[in-house]
Amino acid sequence: MQAAFLSAPGRIELREVPTPSPKKGELLIKVKAALTCGTDLKAYLRGHSLLPMPGPFGHEFSGVIAGVGRGAKLAADIVGARSPIVGARSPKEGDEVMAVHTAPCLKCAYCKKGLYNLCLNIMQTKVTGAFSEYILLPAHIVRQNVFHKPRGLPFEEAAFLEPLSCVVHGMAGLNVEKGQCALVIGGGPIGQMHLLLLKEKGASVTVSDIHRGRLKTAKALGAKGVSPASLGGRAPNIAGGRAPIIAGGRAPFDYVFECTGLPQVWEASVNYLRRGGTLTLFGGCPKGARVSYDAGRLHYDEITLRGVFHYTPSDVQAAYELIKGKRLGLSRLLSGSYPLREVGKAFKRLARGEGIKYAILPIGPEGPDKLK
Repeated sequence: MQAAFLSAPGRIELREVPTPSPKKGELLIKVKAALTCGTDLKAYLRGHSLLPMPGPFGHEFSGVIAGVGRGAKLAADIVGARSPIVGARSPKEGDEVMAVHTAPCLKCAYCKKGLYNLCLNIMQTKVTGAFSEYILLPAHIVRQNVFHKPRGLPFEEAAFLEPLSCVVHGMAGLNVEKGQCALVIGGGPIGQMHLLLLKEKGASVTVSDIHRGRLKTAKALGAKGVSPASLGGRAPNIAGGRAPIIAGGRAPFDYVFECTGLPQVWEASVNYLRRGGTLTLFGGCPKGARVSYDAGRLHYDEITLRGVFHYTPSDVQAAYELIKGKRLGLSRLLSGSYPLREVGKAFKRLARGEGIKYAILPIGPEGPDKLK
C-alpha cells in the first residue's frame, strides 16, 4: 500500500509499505478520507515530540473495514452509555466506519479514577498514518472508539470525529446558556469548531484571528462579531466597541476559548472575561513555556482558568451523536481536497495560511477514491 511519511520538517514522501493484517480484536480500515489538522501542520513546519520523523502521519479519518481480526467488537460500553449502533452484530468487511486514533488503557491509576483523557498510556498507544491507503486499528481502540458511519453521511464529514471530540471535551462541564457571550481567539479549524458548537448551544460568539480569510469564514459560519488580533503580547482588538477590562472597565465575555497556543495570548485572554467568567486554555503552548496572571484579577473577580487536553470515550460518543445528527455542518470547514500523492500541496497551502482544513483522498489502482 502507499503511505505518506513525514521524513523531515517540510518534507513529505510517499512510500510503498506492506499492507498490515489484523490480529485478534483489530480492524484494517481502507481510508476513504483523511483530514489535515493543526498538529500535523506543526509537525510539518518544525517537528513534533509526539510524531517522530521519519514516520507515517495523519490521524483524522474515516473509511471502510477491509479486514477483521478474530473477536473484534466496536465501541464497547466503558463509561455507562449504551453504544448507539452496534447491538449484538460484529463488524464485518465492507462496513463504513468512523473512528479516533486513541483510546485509554482502562488499567492505569488515572483510568481507574475515570480520567480517561489523562491515561498514562494513551499517547504511547496512539495510531498515526491516516494519510495512507489503509490504517490498522488496535483492539483497545476498536472496542472503545470505532463507530459505524451513518448511511448518507459523507466520509469527509465523518472524519471530523477526532477533532470534534477534543472540542466537546473542552466544553464538558461548562454550562453555556443561550444568550451568553463567548470569545474564541484563533480562527483555525479548532477555533471554527468551537464557534459551531457554541452556536449550537445558543451562545453569541465573537472570533478573533490575524488572518482575514479565517475571519471571513467565521462570519459565514454565524459569528456575531469578528476581529483582527494583535498577538504581539496584547489581547485582540474586539469589534463592536468592546474593550478589555481595566480598572473600572467592562469586559463582555462569559467565556473565552484560547485556541492559538501562544503564551502571550494565554496571558492576554483573561482580560476579556467578565467577573466570574471562565477561560478555557485549549491551545497547547511550547514545552517549557511560562505564563503569569494578575493574582488580584483571578482572586477578587473569581476568574476560572481551565486547561483541557484530548478527550474521553464519552466525549467521542457525544461528538459522534453531533455528527450523526448533521447539526453542525462541519464540511463547511473544508477548503478543498487532494489525492494522497499530492498531500504535500495541502500542507504547503496551510503553511502559507491558505484554507482551514483539506481532505486527503487515498490512491487505489484505478486512481483517487471518490467520496460517497
